[in-house]
Amino acid sequence: MKSFEASINSVANSWPARSALRYLLVILLYSICHVDTLYAQQVPSQSKLDAQVILGVEDPITLSLGNLPPFLEADSALGMLRHSSVQGQVLHVAPSDVRGLFETRAVRTPKGDLMAMFPVGNHYAAGAGKVNSMIMYRSQDDGKSWEGPAVAFDIEYSQHGFIPLIPKGGKRIYAFGTQPIPSQYSREKGKFENAPIGFRWSDDDGYTWSRASLIQPVNDPGFLGMSVTRMCETASGAWLLGSHAADWSKKPLETQQYILRSEDQGETWHLLPGARKVGWSVPEYNRMDEGRPIWLQGSEVFFMARTPAGQIWTSRSHDDGRSWSDPKPSSLVHPDAPPMVFHSSDRKTLINFFHNRHTGTQYTGLSGTMDGMKDRSEIWVTLSSDGGRNWSEPRFLFANATQMNPEKNGWFNHQVSYLDAVIDKGTIHIFCPHLWNRAVYLTLQESDLQKLPTKEMLQNTLPR
Repeated sequence: MKSFEASINSVANSWPARSALRYLLVILLYSICHVDTLYAQQVPSQSKLDAQVILGVEDPITLSLGNLPPFLEADSALGMLRHSSVQGQVLHVAPSDVRGLFETRAVRTPKGDLMAMFPVGNHYAAGAGKVNSMIMYRSQDDGKSWEGPAVAFDIEYSQHGFIPLIPKGGKRIYAFGTQPIPSQYSREKGKFENAPIGFRWSDDDGYTWSRASLIQPVNDPGFLGMSVTRMCETASGAWLLGSHAADWSKKPLETQQYILRSEDQGETWHLLPGARKVGWSVPEYNRMDEGRPIWLQGSEVFFMARTPAGQIWTSRSHDDGRSWSDPKPSSLVHPDAPPMVFHSSDRKTLINFFHNRHTGTQYTGLSGTMDGMKDRSEIWVTLSSDGGRNWSEPRFLFANATQMNPEKNGWFNHQVSYLDAVIDKGTIHIFCPHLWNRAVYLTLQESDLQKLPTKEMLQNTLPR
């Protein structure tokens, strides 16, 4: 097989200068020929499963994978214990010689494709230089088949994650996220994760992308932080993006949560609740990490944030995201992990995926142990019809069931967090970074959410 570069040159020389047609052919060849070992790996057909999966911390439920209730399935292809209504496939596996595969994000493009992106390599803050690349998969048949992998945007620096935004009525796709451009931030001890936040855009349905524009809030032009969680657009057209700034030199780690807000399609921004250092945090821990704003209706916006306190904390705005209530703990039991909340197809309901367990330990970097990462091993679902004020009884969706790999740390052995979803036409498309080394694509129907078992239903299936 010719090299990728030779293939591209051959195409360019053999076709007339019809840029659109040439471009489409180049993209096709890219998908077929680009098999660099960093990006492509044969997907294994089977995973080694544990003999049992233990759900929960208080009153734990032990499920034997050899004797499951009829509505649960031990899926060796996915490496998961899942409800029977959930179907899926492994999209991508990180090669064994790289650190891993990280936050998966997806979007329904203006032309109707499903497009998923995730960084493969190492975490952007792991070292100087380029340590990962943003990989893309695309489906033109609603997830039945996928094209990829391809490099989404081939840039000279590493990536953190893809945060999609398609403004109402528009055809431009924005890709927001942390931009660790070497010349634009310092790897100062303790603050090496803080970088400029920025965005690029695509006007051709996600095939090509602009260079990044960096966000410099008018009230804090030098702001550096991290952004990897979903954003939103309000009814007025305001854009809201969560971002937190960290200081790892503090023992334990300290973080401050902020919201970046723009009223003019990204031309200017304000940092809320104000310039550093007045961000939100949980007083007991001096921490609040990844935050997710989600527009509800009118001028009301709901905000959910990661904390080490054992619950998701929330805030609310009634003036289009300009001012916010003081954050407070919700009823949602959740470990030191990000919120994962989305609108239902009809926008009448919030669908929240959460871990529904907490051992009382902080994040591994603070406690010196990986035990807390076990709390990221299962996903439950709860619904709210009143904008996050009240939530339905949690129902079990899936859990990691893969045998632990002693060569990997606890981050990798239990991870099903940071999932993303595209919910439309009655179908929930889930994209999950499983074990931090593969991207898993799952689907279920919104109508099947009520079929998922509650904790009581699971307990009733246990042998007496």
